[in-house]
Amino acid sequence: MKVLILGANGMLGPWVVPALENRHELLLTDIVPPKSPGRHPFLKVDVGDLPAVVAAAQGMDCILNLSVLRWDRKLAFDVSTRGNYNMAVAAVTHGIRRIINTGPHYQLAGPTYEDFDFGLTPDMPPQPGTRLYALTKALGQEILRVFAERHDLYVQTLLFCNFYDPTTMARPEGGFGSPGKDLWPFSVSWQDAGEAVRLAVEAELARLPSNYETFDIFTDLPHGRYVNSKARTVLGWQPRHFLESIWTRPYPR
Repeated sequence: MKVLILGANGMLGPWVVPALENRHELLLTDIVPPKSPGRHPFLKVDVGDLPAVVAAAQGMDCILNLSVLRWDRKLAFDVSTRGNYNMAVAAVTHGIRRIINTGPHYQLAGPTYEDFDFGLTPDMPPQPGTRLYALTKALGQEILRVFAERHDLYVQTLLFCNFYDPTTMARPEGGFGSPGKDLWPFSVSWQDAGEAVRLAVEAELARLPSNYETFDIFTDLPHGRYVNSKARTVLGWQPRHFLESIWTRPYPR
């Protein structure tokens, strides 16, 4: 399968590319070139640039969006909202039926869910809250839902939050993740995240429950705040890392 990856040089790209590269033909794109030449072709593409995204998608079988920009008002909209629109237009233009989108869990489960409820699923009504990043991502997801309804597209959205190296428990931005610190309730290892994306890319379209599906991707955690059973059942995803060095730590006295 020929897979176009938007935002390939971001946080998830270094884990998604190894999960796909021995099984698929990849075209990597980003606004930032790779630090060193790799085995896959690269195009400098701004996901907010419609003609550039449409051109990059020509000849592809799948579009995978890993792009992210959080804080700037205009750029966050261009990347998270317009970027999804551009991806959908590119898919319709070239007859690409498979779109994989990624985003933060709170574009669906904002504070009104997360602060009070347990047993949260990816199929509940979205309540993203008021954060800029969550709103722009939620709007981009809604655009993909409408395109999936009106065109012959299959959209899978994978929701993440915090990523950890299962050996060091380190996170790129620091903070949560060191042994002795609390574990964020929606967390997964980088390797398990990459594997979830691969399974979504390779999912048999006819076996998906509908042409628009959302999955929560996180490891098994004992608090029961979120339910990852849909990713297990539909995608066949099984987390291999459980981050237990944090949640089994001794209670501080």
